[in-house]
Amino acid sequence: MELGKKLKKIEETQRKLALRVVESPLEIEKVQTVAAVDVSYRENTARAAFLLCSFPDCEVLKTKVVETEVSFPYVPTFFFLRETRPILLVLRGEDFDLLLIDGHGKAHPRGYGLASHVGLLIGRPTIGVAKKFLRGAPERSFVRVGKAYVSVGYLIDLDSAARIVETLLERDYPKPLRLADRLSKRGSL
Repeated sequence: MELGKKLKKIEETQRKLALRVVESPLEIEKVQTVAAVDVSYRENTARAAFLLCSFPDCEVLKTKVVETEVSFPYVPTFFFLRETRPILLVLRGEDFDLLLIDGHGKAHPRGYGLASHVGLLIGRPTIGVAKKFLRGAPERSFVRVGKAYVSVGYLIDLDSAARIVETLLERDYPKPLRLADRLSKRGSL
């Protein structure tokens, strides 16, 4: 099947999965640990970085890096097809209360981005934090916090997500994701 036809089927699936995204307030006072993941690429290798920190003070508790072969090309708005596998590999065996993902959640043209997909798969609260706005994202599906576009991933509402990201801001971007980005590119902090 050609890529265009596959992508059309995947679009339909994304729209159906968007209906399964659970949005609910999170009891922020119960959050003790926040994890962040980011993926960088060098040729055909994806390097996924995991960073775990305490909440709200963001003391780094653990880091981990996993490298794997890239299994899907970069296609705009289909980012989750490229990043899910490396993220799931780096999350294997890890425990955390909440996950920040460098990517969109519901602030996606089909209402179902990387943060929603990973959250649905792992059954944990996730927040999508992106550096750029995606044209076609549903109205009121995101809020700008510092330089980040914050959206619901899974098992959280937009207000809770924004409050958590705001608490973690350092230089207008959430510290755990900034550190995970550095870790994914350098292999160390």
